[in-house]
Amino acid sequence: MKDENLLGPWVRRFLLEHLVAERNLSRNTQASYRDTLMLLLPFASKEGGSPIDRMTVEDLTPAIVRKFLYHLESTRQCSGATRNQRLASIRSLAKFIGMRSPVHLAWCTEIRAVPFKKTAQTVIEYLEKVEMNALLNQPNQRTPLGARDHALLLFLYNTGARADEVARLTVGSLQLGRSPSVRLHGKGNKFRTCPLWQTTTTSLACLVGNRDLNGSVFMNRVSQPITRFGIHGVVTRYANLASKVVPTLATKRVSPHTIRHTTAVHLLRAGVDINTIRAWLGHVSLDTTHIYAEVDLEMKAKALASVDLSGLKARPERRSLPSLVAFLKAL
Repeated sequence: MKDENLLGPWVRRFLLEHLVAERNLSRNTQASYRDTLMLLLPFASKEGGSPIDRMTVEDLTPAIVRKFLYHLESTRQCSGATRNQRLASIRSLAKFIGMRSPVHLAWCTEIRAVPFKKTAQTVIEYLEKVEMNALLNQPNQRTPLGARDHALLLFLYNTGARADEVARLTVGSLQLGRSPSVRLHGKGNKFRTCPLWQTTTTSLACLVGNRDLNGSVFMNRVSQPITRFGIHGVVTRYANLASKVVPTLATKRVSPHTIRHTTAVHLLRAGVDINTIRAWLGHVSLDTTHIYAEVDLEMKAKALASVDLSGLKARPERRSLPSLVAFLKAL
């Protein structure tokens, strides 16, 4: 690197050397970092009055970063979570430069001092059983496209797979024999195996036929592998139709990830232990999976119904402290 003050070469090294060669991040994560810089650099160039190809590291000041974050929320209408995600990418770039160029340590410290914004916890939406059944009943299975859509919705519900995982699913990943299962390639380049219901197995067997093992399971109208955006379109289209049958669906934002949440909650209600659900969904941490136990209203209602409130008021001395703690936690 001839001029260590220029920002451009650092950005190139960050994207290619750090994200790909050193950390081997997933394609989606790499794209997220790239998109942040695609938004930031033109904004910083305009604010600072320097051409992008001549911008120095110091031209990217903390003040410009703060203006950029405000621009994301005010002009682009991004949420607080998205704003923090973009800031995390910028701070990661600053750390990369600071660790390799001691002369930029002070700049790195100032950039990384820009604080994250406290945001409200995202409300996890999921579908009740009647809503999920209504969604599954919408495709016309007598047509090839309807049969594909029904198999897709059923597969999403069965496995709790992410849209990107389904889009990259190949025929060779399916095991439709005596013990039907699927091998999913998830986040962090990790693989997991999920069992398949017999109904899902039958639908998939009819869908894939004798296709090549390297071919995609779900194809679009022009016989190309369906994209995650195409999967999102399928889910939202049938959700709109199902909302005419079950009106409560109209109040929910249904997406492939909503079905993933639905799978987790329904597994929890069925008595599946939390660690199995973690492995089923491909979560790294149990903390992520525990969220579903907190949002399930049906389980909270059952906990409340199991407590005799009249007895609690009339005979408080008979209820021990541990049982009271359990009751309060259930609420």
